[in-house]
Amino acid sequence: MSMDTNLIKTVNKLQDAFAAVGVANPIDLPQITVIGSQSSGKSSVLENIVGRDFLPRGTGIVTRRPLVLQLINRPNSKGEVGGVASEEFDTAALKQESAGGASTPTAPSEVDEWGEFLHIPGKKFSNFDEIREEIVKETEAKTGKNAGISPEPINLRIYSPNVLTLTLVDLPGLTKVPVGDQPKDIEKQIRDMLMKFITKNNAIILAVTAGNTDLANSDGLKLAREVDPEGVRTIGVLTKIDLMDQGTDVVDILAGRVIPLRLGYVPVINRGQRDIENKKKISLALDAERNFFEGHPSYKSKAQYCGTPFLARKLNMILMHHIRNTLPEIKAKIQAGLVKYTQELAQLGDVLTEDQSSQSNIILNVITEFTNEYRTIIDGTSNEITSDELSGGARVSFVFHEIFGSAIRSMDPFDQIKDVDIRTILYNSSGSSPALFVGTAAFEVLVKQQIRRLEEPSLKCASMIYDELVRILNKLLQKQIFKRFPAMREKFYGVVINFFKKCMIPTNKLVQDLIAGEACYVNTGHPDFITGHKAMAIINDRVVASKAPPPPPPVDPKNPRSVAQSPAAQLPQRDPNADIIAQANNSDGFFGSFFSKKRRPGVLENPPPVLKASGNLSEREYIECEVIKLLLLSYFSIVKRTVSDLVPKFVMLKLVQHTKEELQRELLAELYKKEVFDDALQESDFTKQRRQECRKMIEALQKADEIIAAV
Repeated sequence: MSMDTNLIKTVNKLQDAFAAVGVANPIDLPQITVIGSQSSGKSSVLENIVGRDFLPRGTGIVTRRPLVLQLINRPNSKGEVGGVASEEFDTAALKQESAGGASTPTAPSEVDEWGEFLHIPGKKFSNFDEIREEIVKETEAKTGKNAGISPEPINLRIYSPNVLTLTLVDLPGLTKVPVGDQPKDIEKQIRDMLMKFITKNNAIILAVTAGNTDLANSDGLKLAREVDPEGVRTIGVLTKIDLMDQGTDVVDILAGRVIPLRLGYVPVINRGQRDIENKKKISLALDAERNFFEGHPSYKSKAQYCGTPFLARKLNMILMHHIRNTLPEIKAKIQAGLVKYTQELAQLGDVLTEDQSSQSNIILNVITEFTNEYRTIIDGTSNEITSDELSGGARVSFVFHEIFGSAIRSMDPFDQIKDVDIRTILYNSSGSSPALFVGTAAFEVLVKQQIRRLEEPSLKCASMIYDELVRILNKLLQKQIFKRFPAMREKFYGVVINFFKKCMIPTNKLVQDLIAGEACYVNTGHPDFITGHKAMAIINDRVVASKAPPPPPPVDPKNPRSVAQSPAAQLPQRDPNADIIAQANNSDGFFGSFFSKKRRPGVLENPPPVLKASGNLSEREYIECEVIKLLLLSYFSIVKRTVSDLVPKFVMLKLVQHTKEELQRELLAELYKKEVFDDALQESDFTKQRRQECRKMIEALQKADEIIAAV
């Protein structure tokens, strides 16, 4: 047995190592994938290579699941092997073979060759009709009896002295139009399945095309060029050469002058439909194929490079060289896979015992790690700090300074207070005797209204910090240990959320007390507060400035008398107090500006049920309103600074800092109990299944590693 033949057997063992434990193969193994359109002759090519009828036949989609066909060369009962299988081939040997050197397989004996399916281990099928029936049966088990397809492969191994050791994957034929009860998207389904196999870099593509059709319209070649545009891993097979019109041939295609492929083309002749129906032996068909090429004027000079035996040898050689080149990469992938799945299995942990001490240790360790991580995330000392986005304590700081602080600073007391409201409060606060000076009571009423507005955003700030702590909690609950124990996750979530809610009660109370305290005592003695006298002086200065006469027009130096000639200069000077005097004379009393309607002289009318300030402000009312507004703005700014500074401190004290210090004690009190252990430490179905999958994958990879190490 040659070393190169052992390479193919090695890959077969690798495929079986994964298939035997029932896991998807994570390693891209070298294999020959057979593609082509329906009725291009794919099945006949494979049967000719094997030398036996064993594939399902019929109309429509016959191959509905991938068939992984492993051909194993073995001596017959006499210790002999077929001529084509006993030699070690290389490129030079292929070129030196003559047309007569291609040996015809000897008549097979059912004892000498048999098939085995991976899904029925240990059972040998010496009757190849039974192999066909089993393929149909296993296909329908996954796809039903309709025309559906399935990507799950069927693994068939054939032992024979008349085959070369070779591995091929037969795939469904490409189709374009759904027929009968085929799914509407059958073309897309088949295309997606084929792409899954041929996209892999280690796949050799065997594109089968009928020679009597235009090569440019070959579905198999078109699909192969999409994944292998340079044609470095595609080999073309031209079938039905004997059905071509007289005087035509495929010599130009074989010479690479039409669509060149690095691995070239091989022309073959399969049995026709009548030959199959008449059960013509494949050995006779191979003889007829050889005679055709040797006797054809276009092919006889290169007959040694035509036909099924040459195709089998060429595929054997290509596959062996390909395996030899990819072995280092395969070994590296196996090692990487072992590391990956071993680490994941370690994270999943071993199956738990019912030992109470081990259960309590798990709970204790989880609580300790959880609370430590909670603290580090808030403090910004976690090992999992990322550059993707703000998280943990950084988000808390953002809420305090950017959201809450900005919102408080932007609050304007005059968004909700209009001059008419201030005017009404001034009159109401002076009672039955109109005030001589700006009333303190009116100022306090207004400023307390504004201070109470700060309660809602302050409580909202505490609520937003609560949300951020819940966000941290949810992040921590995504760790592997909580995926393993979903009941523990639920218990952690419930305990921590309840603890956060308990912490919110004193937090909100302290925030409310802060706002209530600010509203309770208006500290007009605050050093930053503007005094009433200063406010009055500022407003008076504004009123005087607004009444100042306009500046005189500039004097023309050439005509000094020009000023006296202007219309303004000719008007008498106006008394600055004239407006105030006139307004006082025209007023019907202190409340005169409230009413616009005219009253009959000497007639008393009942006051309206609802009195509202209306009309224009008098100068006195204007001054009083402006003074109140100035005082309100000054004091509200002081309170805003205080609130924006103290609310974050109170929230940190009663909520954030308290949870950092007391969360571990709370979890221990609620969860470190014997009655909690059994419920909390129930593993999820996913964990049990994934642990099983990881163990199977590690077992398969270890077998694969041993197989590779033996090469």
